[in-house]
Amino acid sequence: MNGEPILTVRDVEVRFSVGGLADRIVGQPASILGVAGVSFDVARGETFALVGESGSGKTTLARAINGLQAVSAGSIRFEGDEVVGMARPAMRSLRRRMAMMFQDPVGSLSPRLTVGALIAEPFRIHGLNDRDLAVETRRLLALVGLPAEFADRYPHQLSGGQARRVGVARAIALDPALVIADEPTAGLDVSVQGEVLNLLNELRERLGLAMVVITHNLHVVHHVADRMAVMYLGRFVETGPTEAVFNAPRHPYTAALLSANPEPDPDKARARIALPAEVPSLLSRPTGCEFHTRCPWRQERCRSEPPRPAGRDDVGVSCHFPLKPGARPPAN
Repeated sequence: MNGEPILTVRDVEVRFSVGGLADRIVGQPASILGVAGVSFDVARGETFALVGESGSGKTTLARAINGLQAVSAGSIRFEGDEVVGMARPAMRSLRRRMAMMFQDPVGSLSPRLTVGALIAEPFRIHGLNDRDLAVETRRLLALVGLPAEFADRYPHQLSGGQARRVGVARAIALDPALVIADEPTAGLDVSVQGEVLNLLNELRERLGLAMVVITHNLHVVHHVADRMAVMYLGRFVETGPTEAVFNAPRHPYTAALLSANPEPDPDKARARIALPAEVPSLLSRPTGCEFHTRCPWRQERCRSEPPRPAGRDDVGVSCHFPLKPGARPPAN
């Protein structure tokens, strides 16, 4: 990574309180770890992807980065400033530089406001009264590929792709340095997904944005991300440059996710690695390697000893027995 990272996350944990006194008496934990000690950096102009199944902790981590979710332990530094414990006035200023795109493209837009009012809203919230909002709205609509007349429409008059473009316009309105995009293609047709991904790539290059993309869609990751992290039960199990991880996954969970990813080229299709569908509960994490209950390659050591993260060629993996290229699950 060249230069000082714009975002530095170190050993971040997010805990959620669960149950009451009666539950604790019968042995239920007082809290669960939603994010369990993750660390990564994002460089200026880089796209970093967080990948994993639903419930893996991706969105919780994104909300923690943006200050929307309390952090139990660890450090999050953005442009040199500590986000964890930041006072509200400073957080308000930070959010001008760190924008967030939420999952639901239409549901995240107020149905009572026109597109023009929605795009101008960030300027009003941050007291930028010296801006010509009509001019700014036209500029931002043009940046995301929408005609100026869309300013008079309401969210219910937009397609999913158009609503997502409006969400992108809102996110970049105040010239942020970092955009956090939570499932940017969720609910969109495949052809529209490609348009949105191309738009995000174009804006990143034109505006010099850094991006954190949260998704379970590996086609999205391959299309936009420079580097990626695979999450399982709130932990990173594999991190590295996207091409390196896609070409030679070293963690069994990563290999299974990639094997389930549809591949239009039959010569590149991977043999499907079937996993038990049930993900362990955060209330009762497995001992040892937390993936061992679903892992086709598990050995006795995996049941009792947690793996330590190890790295090679910029790829980090938490596995006692990292996979070699082309590895196939052992026969039952």
